[in-house]
Amino acid sequence: MPPATTRRASTPAYRRLSVEERRSQLLDAALSLFAHRPPEEVSLDDVAEAAGVSRPLVYRYFPGGKQQLYEAALRTAADALEQCFDEPPHGPLTARLSRALTRYLAFVDEHDTGFSALLQGGSVVSTSRTSAIVDEVRAVAAARILAHLPVAEPGPRLQLMVRTWISAVEAASLIWLDEGKQPPQEELRDWLLDHFLAVTTATAASDPQTAEVLRAALELEEPGGIAASLAGRVLPVVSDAAHLL
Repeated sequence: MPPATTRRASTPAYRRLSVEERRSQLLDAALSLFAHRPPEEVSLDDVAEAAGVSRPLVYRYFPGGKQQLYEAALRTAADALEQCFDEPPHGPLTARLSRALTRYLAFVDEHDTGFSALLQGGSVVSTSRTSAIVDEVRAVAAARILAHLPVAEPGPRLQLMVRTWISAVEAASLIWLDEGKQPPQEELRDWLLDHFLAVTTATAASDPQTAEVLRAALELEEPGGIAASLAGRVLPVVSDAAHLL
């Protein structure tokens, strides 16, 4: 048997956590569980076990029980999702969107089951408050994308276009998860970027403000960049439709 000094050295020293540290620990444990299991299948005992604490301690920090813990975890996840769309206003617009989508899809990949439950609803722990949190994420994402466009006051068609694209990103993400995360994440991102350019171009055809936004965005694009790649792939496809003009 090893000497007592050796046994003591191999035992991790207990460190008392501050209130915020403990709360963050519990939220991290809950998020990890909610990310891979539907909310209704996660119990407070599961969270306590994952965090290495007792069930009464979880109640001490979340006296409202599982519902309060779920809403707090959802708020944390929403904050992380909103941060995905934080991007400096420099360089080509498509490059900015590409970086934002890379972060967004990485979040979707990491929180697959929880992301599906979050957006599809139907959970027994879903409430008007949880729905409001989800709606806030969508609104923040739209506002941050619109902030990258060179317009002081986005009109209704431009706002509709951006919000429609965000809905398409959500839907594509859910289908991607349902299809076993195929195609690869990078291909999905690039397709969503193509989709943004396509829907912007279609809207620009009938909305002068969107047309100005598109012209300004294309001026910042680089040869061989994302927009150039799409144009090079689309032009051969539509060249045979010249008789329609």
